[in-house]
Amino acid sequence: MDTLWGLVWQGLVTNDTLHPLRAFIQPPDTRAHRPSRIPVPRTRRLVPPTAEGRWSLVAEATDLSVTEWAAALSQQLLTRYGVVTRETVAAEAVAGGFSAVYQVLKTMEDAGRVRRGYFVSGLGGAQFAAPAALDLLRTLRDPPESRHSVALAATDPANPYGAIASWPARDAAGEDRDTRRTTRSAGARVVLVDGRLAGYVPRGDRELVLFAPDDEPLRTQLVREVARILLHGALAREEGRRGMLLEEINGEPAVAHRAARLFVEEGFRSTGMGLQARPDRDAPQAD
Repeated sequence: MDTLWGLVWQGLVTNDTLHPLRAFIQPPDTRAHRPSRIPVPRTRRLVPPTAEGRWSLVAEATDLSVTEWAAALSQQLLTRYGVVTRETVAAEAVAGGFSAVYQVLKTMEDAGRVRRGYFVSGLGGAQFAAPAALDLLRTLRDPPESRHSVALAATDPANPYGAIASWPARDAAGEDRDTRRTTRSAGARVVLVDGRLAGYVPRGDRELVLFAPDDEPLRTQLVREVARILLHGALAREEGRRGMLLEEINGEPAVAHRAARLFVEEGFRSTGMGLQARPDRDAPQAD
């Protein structure tokens, strides 16, 4: 297996599924299979999770012209972001910047494959969007009946903060923050509520920065959404998580923060070390 994965990291071998990669990055104590109640014939060959799927050599790359490269990159950006702007290209650190893809996007506009307009306020005027992305934006004109909350890796392209949008300079306490601590770094997570940044969790899951206004009931609603999302992630053992212990919220001891009561009401436990969420060992596990 070490030899196989060595070839993977060299870019020589690939797989038709992401299951081996997910198994590879899981903590060691979560990789082992749970005992199965179903008898397995001894003649069946046991394959570790990190070896599942079909492996094959990576096809040799062919030299692309500058135009072909720009066309492929433009399509990739449209698929990833829906709306491509100067800011999204800068966030991807594309060689040559926006000018490297502008002419291709303009050609795609002339062919009717993309549309140009001013779709997202606050960003540059040269914005190109896929028709499907515009249809989705139109559906979001009216506020949804229920809030949509999601936790994302801070590095996820779906997280606009730190890329095409600046991190908020003030936290939920209305205090100026050192925005250098809020970064699109590996291991950090953001909680978005209806697309709005409501929480930031640095790597380690021990701190939380809340971004919620003082206005009620919006503040309470956003804090509860953050608590629910973090609790769900902490209890999702199938993702390899083993609970969560929040020691600080906005620089204060978590149990002393005014949001602690809402976190406890949503399922966290107040302990001497902080606000804790831990899976119930007796609860059924997802296969």
